[in-house]
Amino acid sequence: MSGEILLVLLIIIGLMGNSPIISTAASLLLIFKLTSLDRFFPTIERRGLEIGLLFLTIAVLIPFATDQIKWKDIQHLFTSWYGIVGLTGGALATYLNQKGLLLLRVEPEMIIGLVIGSIAGIIFLHGLPVGPLMAAGITAMFVQFFGRRNNEKKE
Repeated sequence: MSGEILLVLLIIIGLMGNSPIISTAASLLLIFKLTSLDRFFPTIERRGLEIGLLFLTIAVLIPFATDQIKWKDIQHLFTSWYGIVGLTGGALATYLNQKGLLLLRVEPEMIIGLVIGSIAGIIFLHGLPVGPLMAAGITAMFVQFFGRRNNEKKE
């Protein structure tokens, strides 16, 4: 199956699953491919994640820049169980994201399953899509856990 057909399928899946980010990303890639701008794909592949994370981080840090969150609001994060759990969750999420990135580099075709699974989560679990990296991280954790379990059973 050609890349164009897969991109069209992703656009349709994104539209059906109410995931405009997936539809928009696939649409832009399809436009790039059809207008011979695909020569930029290696650069986008190399730097796209960094640029996307940069803008995501900027969006998350806006409350600091606008003084909606002040130092006194942050201090309790280091002294309360709630804050410590938040710090732990953030550290675990970054670890899983790194594992997800490694998984996607080794098996890029996994993205189709992640996208379809994310859309199923949106539809059936009323979830919120935050991106394929975290989904890949959780998948990598499952693959590592169940892969070891299957290897143990074979021995």
